[in-house]
Amino acid sequence: MLPIYYTYRKGAPKAAQILLISVTWFCSAGGHDSIITESPKLASYFGTKTRYEEVNPFLVSNPLLVTRKHDLLPNSCTPLQIVSVIRHGTRYPTKKQIKKLKKMYSLIQESTSNCDLVKELKSWNMWYEDWMDGQLVKKGEEDMKNLAYRLASLFPSLFTSDKFHKCKMSFTTSSKHRCVDSTKAFISGLAHTYLRLPLPTEDTLESAACRNPVVNDSLMRFFDHCEKFVAQVEDNDSAMHEVDKFKKGPEMKRVLHKISDLLSVPEHELSADLIQVAFFTCSFELAINNDANSPWCRLFDEEDAKALEYLNDLKQYWKRGYGYDINSRSSCNLFQHIFQHLDTAVSESKRSQQISTPVVMQFGHAETLLPLLALMGLFKDEKPLTADNFSKHMDQKFRSGRIVPYASNLVFVLYHCDLAESPEEEYQVQMLLNENLLPFPHSQESVCLFDDLKKQYSHLLDGCHVKDECQLTVAYTSEGEL
Repeated sequence: MLPIYYTYRKGAPKAAQILLISVTWFCSAGGHDSIITESPKLASYFGTKTRYEEVNPFLVSNPLLVTRKHDLLPNSCTPLQIVSVIRHGTRYPTKKQIKKLKKMYSLIQESTSNCDLVKELKSWNMWYEDWMDGQLVKKGEEDMKNLAYRLASLFPSLFTSDKFHKCKMSFTTSSKHRCVDSTKAFISGLAHTYLRLPLPTEDTLESAACRNPVVNDSLMRFFDHCEKFVAQVEDNDSAMHEVDKFKKGPEMKRVLHKISDLLSVPEHELSADLIQVAFFTCSFELAINNDANSPWCRLFDEEDAKALEYLNDLKQYWKRGYGYDINSRSSCNLFQHIFQHLDTAVSESKRSQQISTPVVMQFGHAETLLPLLALMGLFKDEKPLTADNFSKHMDQKFRSGRIVPYASNLVFVLYHCDLAESPEEEYQVQMLLNENLLPFPHSQESVCLFDDLKKQYSHLLDGCHVKDECQLTVAYTSEGEL
């Protein structure tokens, strides 16, 4: 039997809830019914709107399957602590995106074309509404519950009922509803799917308060609290000059011209932003409704998708990645916070004490993870991404869809290893990105001594002071150096 996903409007009266039923059954472009067993061609090009299943394709058929490309540390090493930064699960489009989609949809309604695709788009049900505004969808809840199950299965000695009951697990979240709901879904998946604990009652809710997520925007939305970043990048239109240049470049002009002809919509009424929102509508239809045959997807081919992926990656690179130093430097507090947890666990272990917080889970956004990864020197290309390097983008390291899809996660695992002959090597660390071992940038190895790791990042642990770096100087002007 095929799974059915139900999506409804949060907060609406039960009788008024909008029930959207989507069965995971697809029609190919040729009109032959078939069950999709592999990802559609466009699915890996959606950048930050990419499904988690695109980086771990085996999850399409078995979302609870635990696998990895490389082995973790051997049995002589015991996991002491896991510290994670996790992006929220699949979400609805934001109000801003829905507004653009409505404009695009309106242009299509005015088209005089009689082609089949335009007819399908005209008859397509415009079901996205402003109230959705980036909220977590049912699929997003499942993303989190399944991730909790898989991580717990990977490290069963850390995710135990005893540690859960004794509040040895920490859950921190951004204030955004999609992150709060993702955290709650993760906790539910851990408690009820993995640990098989009974659902909470009113009597047990109060005692479980320590397992409720704690909102901390200074950690999980640090970019909002960095005055320099907001002024020089977030609110500075000139900071995105490479993005704007690519929008007017030959690659995007080709896509714009093609879509104009296909829809019989005048080119001057279209823009790169409207084309991009049409492309992202394909991604939402796929991620939310499992609809790989949406007419929005048939608007584009792989050549179009590559250009639109690069447009999104350019934005992420210049706004959240290596484009400007302040992007990554603003995440210093989060980086230092992670290492404070690891340091505390090592100190407790050396004193033969129980680890006070063996599980640390922190839930944020793609905008939380990308600056952190850049701060650590991960996924850095030799040359900056610019409007002129599109031809090389398929070989670039910085591809946001592979790094921060929905439900993406960066995991630090601290081990105590039984190596009496080498006591300095007792504490080792591994990193996983999206459940796959991530080599350390300084060594390209998948394991590092904790002391060596601290030495490698001593310039960030000792020399990164967010308060000073984020302070906006009076001398700054929008014309100044970014």
